[in-house]
Amino acid sequence: MILDGTFASGDRLDEAGLAKKFAVSRTPIREAFQRLTVSGLAEQQPRRGVFVRQPGPVELVEMFEVMAELEAACGRLAARRIDDAGLTLLDAIHQRCQAAAQARDTDGYYGENEQFHQTIYAQSGNAFLQQETLRLQRRLQPFRRMQLRHRGRMEQSMAEHTAILEALRAGDGEGAAAALRLHVTVQGDRFHRLIASLREDAA
Repeated sequence: MILDGTFASGDRLDEAGLAKKFAVSRTPIREAFQRLTVSGLAEQQPRRGVFVRQPGPVELVEMFEVMAELEAACGRLAARRIDDAGLTLLDAIHQRCQAAAQARDTDGYYGENEQFHQTIYAQSGNAFLQQETLRLQRRLQPFRRMQLRHRGRMEQSMAEHTAILEALRAGDGEGAAAALRLHVTVQGDRFHRLIASLREDAA
């Protein structure tokens, strides 16, 4: 519900209300709150409760900078280590992304996009790097999803995916790293649109 925008930054998470909504005891809700707090998507305020927490602009840019470098490292290693099965899987996901983009299915595209990136993490052949990149990917999920709302972003993302896939297929580690870094980096107009989306959600 945080990821799809149901809860905005600053919203208080109602333990009793959520337990009733999902027909569970309060124990799994408390456990979920703990995991959200660890992930940085929520914060515990003494005697007040748990509140949704979204990062400020500087923190957000810093996280995207780190994400871009982690994904670049995954791409560089994957270009050397990806096998035929991995390339076939990426091709299939790429086609599903294309179908979702043509259908203007933002949610469908987002899901396939996640699979595209996670496949590259796995194909890096470095389990530690894969887990660290997955951890930050989960943290940035709501913000990467927001970007897809903007006109033309899915089409641009598809073109960037094509460049990434071509570099991986060619075994071009530096090319794959550069393409992924460009794909993930939030700067210029893309950053301003993301911040505008955050303000709209908070309004």
